[in-house]
Amino acid sequence: MNPLDATKSGFLMCIAVCVFIYTFIYLKDTLSAEPNQQKFNVNIAECGFYPDELCSALFVGKTAAFKIGNFCQNTHQPQPLDCIRNSCNCSTVLKTLHFITRPLSDEEGNFSLAYIITIHKELEMFVKLLRAIYMPQNIYCIHIDEKSPKDYKAAVQNIVNCFENIFISSKRESVVYAGFSRLQADINCMRDLVHSKIQWNYVINLCGQDYPIKTNKDIIQYIKSKWNGKNMTPGVVQPLHMKHRTQVSYREYVHSGMSYVYPTKNIKAKPPYNLTIYFGTAYYILTKEFVEFTLTDARAKGLLEWSRDTYSPDEHYWVTLNRLTDAPGATPNADWEGNIRAIKWKDQEGTVHKGCKGNVDFDHELKFDSLTNIHCHYIRDICVYGLGDLQWIIESPHLFANKFEPATYPLVMDCLERRYRLKVLHQAQVPIEDHWRLQEENYFNMKLNI
Repeated sequence: MNPLDATKSGFLMCIAVCVFIYTFIYLKDTLSAEPNQQKFNVNIAECGFYPDELCSALFVGKTAAFKIGNFCQNTHQPQPLDCIRNSCNCSTVLKTLHFITRPLSDEEGNFSLAYIITIHKELEMFVKLLRAIYMPQNIYCIHIDEKSPKDYKAAVQNIVNCFENIFISSKRESVVYAGFSRLQADINCMRDLVHSKIQWNYVINLCGQDYPIKTNKDIIQYIKSKWNGKNMTPGVVQPLHMKHRTQVSYREYVHSGMSYVYPTKNIKAKPPYNLTIYFGTAYYILTKEFVEFTLTDARAKGLLEWSRDTYSPDEHYWVTLNRLTDAPGATPNADWEGNIRAIKWKDQEGTVHKGCKGNVDFDHELKFDSLTNIHCHYIRDICVYGLGDLQWIIESPHLFANKFEPATYPLVMDCLERRYRLKVLHQAQVPIEDHWRLQEENYFNMKLNI
């Protein structure tokens, strides 16, 4: 190389370094400044150390971060899942997907949880959820909707094949929202779980759009301290405005394109065994003894049969049985206690929460928030979390949150899972293996405020 060429190369390298330093300083100052101290222009937005630097600002609610995040999350690249779709060797699957491969403490190793996960779409979200909650001492039953595409089922099976403590439900349902099939899917998994060789203490049910807020260790400590030996089924005696769900018969219409539940004109008989019907959440945390009770007790079997033609029976079945005084781990005097799921319900806006903070137009119900210049995104009256919801989520006392759509709000999941894994590893009492980390070391690794 002649001296002139060397001089040109050095000059170009100098320019590149200067541009990088300018970008770094610009974004750092932008995220640190107060909203009234700056004017945002998306045309000059820089994503910097994406997403750690941006996530750190989003978690503390900086307005500038929402605006930059809306711009930067358009650069999101979906997680490469070719290894799952093409059935790589299991060692590669575990390492590339960052699964934790041994118990992180003695306390966790001695207290096994069972999970029931019902899924039907969004493979990337399922992988994120499973990776977050997976621990080798736990056991996992996956129920895949029978209507799901064959390639989706095959990809999930490829993951399951790599684990001795994960299995697909032996019987699959064509699940219909608010139908009996949704309750039956959980019961199918329960029947498999009680016959498992792996001993477990409690079972928790999740759907494919859930994500944990608390770590495995946090969940165990919450159960032990607040509910030791008791079941969590938040709910109350069925209110008048919910009685229509069990007063007439409902039917499921099942079709690959559209499935739904519809009422008939047939009046239902009263509940068996003179049971008082309760209304609550479909989510629960149940002892193994209670699960065995629900599968064998005559009243449980009678209630299950009676519930076949009711609307959303999973919202009355578990809580009704858990209010029986002689049921194992029963809480007959409980109300809505139990911090199982953080959900922003539309009818609780202004009381329990300050609204849904989405950020894009969508073909679902939207409401514009003039304070943050973002759209609120609800599906079936449940908020789909956007960037403006991140601070509310991590400050919630609940164990899990719902509802997430990484295809719509990819940065929400990127931020949450990075923070979650950092918290998990921060609590670990064993040496940390490199492949457990979701991110490489750099100056802007996300910091935990815990």
